[in-house]
Amino acid sequence: MRYEHGTLGAAKIDGCNCDACRAADRRYMNRRYRLMAYGQWQPYVDAAPVRDHVRRLQEFGVGWMTVARLSGVPRGSMSKLLYGDGPRGMAPSKRVRPATAAALLAIEPSMDVLADGAMVDGTGTRRRMQALVAIGWPQARLAERLGVDRTNLNKALRGDMPVRCRTARAARALYDELWDEPPPADGHREKIASNRARNYARDRGWVPPLAWDDDTIDDPAAVPDVGAETSRQDALFENCEELLRQGFTLRQVAERLGVAESYLQRVRVRGRRNLEAA
Repeated sequence: MRYEHGTLGAAKIDGCNCDACRAADRRYMNRRYRLMAYGQWQPYVDAAPVRDHVRRLQEFGVGWMTVARLSGVPRGSMSKLLYGDGPRGMAPSKRVRPATAAALLAIEPSMDVLADGAMVDGTGTRRRMQALVAIGWPQARLAERLGVDRTNLNKALRGDMPVRCRTARAARALYDELWDEPPPADGHREKIASNRARNYARDRGWVPPLAWDDDTIDDPAAVPDVGAETSRQDALFENCEELLRQGFTLRQVAERLGVAESYLQRVRVRGRRNLEAA
């Protein structure tokens, strides 16, 4: 394996003397002398922790070439870190540059980099789908939009089972699309399905999207913000005012919250009086 021209590896290891490689060597030497003058020269760090980190990423389904692309570390350097250089009889790297170590250690096995088939914690997926059901989206329609079997979605909603990364990504995208969208209610059947979904969620204590913060919805230790001292009418008033500010009509808000429009009007009168009296 030969290094790309214009890199220090090509100049030092491959012995290339082209203009680009000589320039790379000069840049390295100039930086080295400058750091040495300031007493900051630290050419290498232990490669073992870095290699272990990359191995852990591989266990999560992130290939080493993907790690190289995300970190900006050349593939040649990655290959030598993990496998050495067989033709030259070189073992895996014992030391790496600090910048290389920092770039690789910065890559975390997040949902955005994991392989589609990797299993991830299902907390965020479960909460997002429960929240959509709570505002009236039927499970059957959500399963259809996600491209998963309804039975599997039901299991994910009820338990604490892990899910595949592609499902978690799809659930996140669907939630981002629908969290502030009322479910279809054009026909009688659709209205019934939405009301059933809201009742189903309410009976199980599932909370709407407004109860979750985007920064904590995936955290198993996080709890929804429903207001410990807030009554049902107070919660309805707060949710109603928020949805009205977003541009929904009062009828749409009533349908979304699963209450009669006339009842919601009374809740608003009571809520405004409480605010004036506070």
